[in-house]
Order: sequence, then C-alpha cells, then structure tokens
Amino acid sequence: MTPTSIHARADLHARGIVKNFGSVRALAGVDLFLPAGQVTALMGENGAGKSTLLKILTGDYQPDAGTLEIDGRPVSFATPIDSRAAGVRVIAQEPEIVPFVSVAENIYVGALHSRAGFVSQRDLQERAAADLARFGFERFLDPTTRGIDLSPAQRQMVEIVRALIDDPQIVCFDEPTSSLSDTETRMLFDLIARLRDEGRAVGYVSHRMREIFDIADTVTVLRDGALIGSRAIAETSVGEVVRMMVGRDLSAMYERNRQEPGEIALELESVSTDDVTDISLTVRRGEVVALAGLVGAGRTELALAIAGDRPITSGALKVHGSARRFTSPADAIAAGIGLAPEERKADALIMVRTVRDNIALAVLDTLSRFGFVNRREERQLAERYIAALRVRTPSMSQLVGNLSGGNQQKVVLARWLARQTDILVLDEPTRGVDVGAKAEIYAIIDDLAAKGVAVLVISSELPEVLGLADRIVVMQEGRVTGELHHANATEERILTLAIADHLSPEGARP
Repeated sequence: MTPTSIHARADLHARGIVKNFGSVRALAGVDLFLPAGQVTALMGENGAGKSTLLKILTGDYQPDAGTLEIDGRPVSFATPIDSRAAGVRVIAQEPEIVPFVSVAENIYVGALHSRAGFVSQRDLQERAAADLARFGFERFLDPTTRGIDLSPAQRQMVEIVRALIDDPQIVCFDEPTSSLSDTETRMLFDLIARLRDEGRAVGYVSHRMREIFDIADTVTVLRDGALIGSRAIAETSVGEVVRMMVGRDLSAMYERNRQEPGEIALELESVSTDDVTDISLTVRRGEVVALAGLVGAGRTELALAIAGDRPITSGALKVHGSARRFTSPADAIAAGIGLAPEERKADALIMVRTVRDNIALAVLDTLSRFGFVNRREERQLAERYIAALRVRTPSMSQLVGNLSGGNQQKVVLARWLARQTDILVLDEPTRGVDVGAKAEIYAIIDDLAAKGVAVLVISSELPEVLGLADRIVVMQEGRVTGELHHANATEERILTLAIADHLSPEGARP
C-alpha cells in the first residue's frame, strides 16, 4: 500500500456512552471529544473505564447507549473492521506480536497481498524498512528480526508502525511508553507532535503525569465509569488532575517514615554476570535502595541474578553476612529473597488461576500435608493478605487476570509477605498502575521497610526513585556509576550518572 497524506481534519465525539457488564456499570453516560489537530489525554485510575471506552472506539465492544460521531456524522462499529474503515486506530499497551515471523510480516499482518499465493520477502522487507524510516524507528528495528526476539520496547514500536501505515485520521495511544526508554519516549513524542500537526485527532492514555503535561493539549478525566471533567493543560495543574482522578489530595503520596537501617541483609561484592560487571552494593534491614538508570543499564539483569535466575560468574553475593551461590530461584527463595518482576503478567502471575492460588503459590510447601494442600489454611492465608493489602477483588476466587494492574501487583506482594520474605526485589513495581494504586503500593513498601524488610527497588520514574529511596544506586551499561543518599539526590544528579561515560572517580560519586 502506498502511503497517502491526509489533509482532511476529522473530529471524534463520543456522547453519552453507557456500557454495562451484567450488574456492573463500566461507563455511565461518558462524553469524550477528540478534536482534529490536538492531543487529548484520557486519565483515570485503573477501573475508571478508560479501557472500556477505547474498546468501544475499536469496535471490540458496542455501547448499550450513546452515540459516536466523526466530523458530526453518526457512526457505529459492529466489528473492529468497521472502526478501521472509519480511520480509527488504538495502539495497544500490550502488542500482539506473532512470534515466529519477521518484523516486516508483523507490521503488515492482515494486509498482505500476494501474487499466485506467494509474498515476496524482499519487497516486504524493503517496504517495511521504508515505513520504519518514515516513522523514525529504523535505528531500533530490523525488518528481518523475528517477533520472538524483540524486546518489549521493540514490540511496542511494531504496534505503532502497524497502526499508522495506512494513515488513520484518529489515533489513540494506550500507555505507549511503559516499555520505552527516555530516548525512545522523546522520539515517540516527536512523532505524536507530527501527527497532531498533520491535523489528526490524537488520544493519549497514560498514568505518567509528566508525559501528560508534556504532550497533551487537553486532559479528560474519568472516575468510576463517569466523566469528571476536561481541562486545558495550560489552565490546570498536576494537583487538580490528581484530585479529579481519585477524589482526594495525594500530595503526601511519597511520604516515608524513614528510620535508621539495621544490619546488612543483602550484599554484592564485585558481582559479574553475562550482563553486568563488577557490581558492589548493600541493602540493610529496614532500608529502601533504588536502582536507577536508563533502559538497558542492566538493572533487571542484576535483579534476576540476585533472585537466582541468572548465574553469577564472579564475585560474591551475601545474605545476612553468609556467602551464597544460587543455582535456581528456589535457592534464593529458600534464602529469604523474593522478586516481583517487571513483567508481572508473564513472569509472576498465573493469569488463569484465582487470587487465592496466586497468593499461596510461594508457601504451598507449608500448606501441604502428604502432597495435599490444606484448603482451610490456604483460604485463611489469602483472606489475611487480601485484607492487609486492600486487594480490591470480588472474592479470593476471582481470576487474577480480571484484576486491575495495581491489584495484580498487590497479589504479587502478598505472595512474598505470606512467605515472610525479608529481602524483597521490586522491578518497576508501579508500571502500568494508576496514581491511587501507586500511593497504596508506596505505603506498602514503607510499611515493609518499617518492619525490617530490606527492599531493593528498580524504577524508571525519577520522582518515584527520589520519593521512595533511602539510597540510590545508578547504573549504566551494566556497571554502577554512582551512589546518592536521598538527602542530596536530585533528578539532574541521577541523570548525570545514568548517561555519563567514563566518569572520573570524583565525578562518579557526586
């Protein structure tokens, strides 16, 4: 398909949208206006109705009441094909990538046309290379790479290109930067600005306030399935948007009850793996240490080594002063280390099992007798931690896949609390989590530290790092480039360490 330039401006207006799922009202008469030539942010806590509204725009759901209009003309989408034909695209947070075909084939999936039953791979790859360059992704993606070999950021880029190749007039992005580095995010923002300047209507869903105030012209807020209001970005503030989202002031969301830390619980001495080199750090009981750095700095790889999922090739890992050598995650768990991984849906939770099953997963050995799980004890355990962490679920028998992102993360934390883990590694613990759930997770982390748990947090959000951490260890390209105490840490200092090349000993520890 030859790209075409669009000149027509197309507004989208959703009016009075109602959607019920049984007795649950997901949307209660919601209005949404996406004007051509503007970026409209859509915000709200998980469960506010944003995803449901986007699915109505894509034709995956049909509204029970209300209307959709494009340029003042009523439209209805019985299927996603209808939505696409009308020029609407929604770029999903979790891309659907075919694992064993190339990037080129993934980009044009569903749009391949062949001669005599054959598709020219050479033509396809040349076409993909041209489209990747057109949208600025040619440095990050090779058209011949298989889907299974793509990083989360690369999968997101494929999803973006796939949505934009036939020049839709109305484009919505759903948490598009959750897997992107700062450089990739800036590149995406440049692309969004280009789409806006071309006259397209752009919707943008994100939990990251800084992004909203950076890229959006207006913000529309939903809460509990209802429209709370819309504001011009130039005429509002972060505080007002947060109050609209949660109905309360969250100015104290980063407050910590800091205390003098105890003995060293976790110590790395010159640890190297295939991915990181010469890492030395400590985490004390009752202390929160943050690992900061850009995507690709090696933080997740280090977390996996600590959790026994990657072999340590040299150096020493000590738990409460004793050197340990883990050959599997089971060894780390037995030593009192728990990991909440970055990809909780893929790597931490069994999405088709219940909340109760997922909480009990790490303590089945203590709940079992002669190979049989004591169901009464299992229920009591689940009830205790559902209440303690305020997991919002209809029951412990709810499938964990049906919970919001914040509540899924609480289930992961509940698992390690049930195990009474005293060293906890949290990799991007609030990724894809709304602002209200973030505040609750921060409170849980603070409470764990107050009870003497040693917490190592990996986060790409600098306000989160500065708010949570007692100490901040910064990594770049698999090495530690510096360490900061929370009292003298700033975003500028962290970023300087995260991007610095070959710093002098004096510059490495400002």
